[in-house]
Amino acid sequence: MEAYKQGFIEFMVEAGVLKFGDFTLKSGRKSPFFMNAGAYVTGSQLKKLGEYYARAINDSFGLDFDVLFGPAYKGIPLSVATAMAISELYGKDVRYASNRKEIKDHGDTGIMLGSSLKDGDRVVMIEDVTTSGKSIEETHPILMSQGKVEIKGLVVSLDRCEKGKGEQSALKEISELYGFPTASIVSMKEVTEYLYGREIGGSVLIDEERKAAIDTYYEAYGAKG
Repeated sequence: MEAYKQGFIEFMVEAGVLKFGDFTLKSGRKSPFFMNAGAYVTGSQLKKLGEYYARAINDSFGLDFDVLFGPAYKGIPLSVATAMAISELYGKDVRYASNRKEIKDHGDTGIMLGSSLKDGDRVVMIEDVTTSGKSIEETHPILMSQGKVEIKGLVVSLDRCEKGKGEQSALKEISELYGFPTASIVSMKEVTEYLYGREIGGSVLIDEERKAAIDTYYEAYGAKG
């Protein structure tokens, strides 16, 4: 596993974004872990987060694109922080864009926030985590309505590696449905492998008991592909 992925796993834990215990997800599933990207709240955390996303985007898609699109609301700070990181790390200037939840009819009008999109723009979409693909269902038509744009890919911070609407993961379902590649900074399989038996901040987060709970969860909800 790449060093930056290991660093990102520890970063999620230290920031209180990735937690282990007993959680009920929006889907109703009982999960032994939970990720809340809303826990990134400081300037230094957002700076680091943008750098991790920038590295993952470069590794997965390269930098031959024009716009980072982050769906409202959580995608807004992600796209801003990552655009800044790409500029700093790679000297590449990309624009950021997002959508508004409601169309603005005065001043800076329209549904787009940040950069407008035009024919020929190559877009990378950025999100925190995708479990059902619902946000893409909402935002993909918005992107397509702005012009003849090409979506180069979607990147999330954590691939939960669990079933979406069918037997495949939500990320793979999105890729097959919309025809663009998907990627993550890390997958939950990588997280489990790295943290199992490892002490972080004075405690072992995934011990034998928790590992068994994670295995049981994936027996029920793990993606087949």
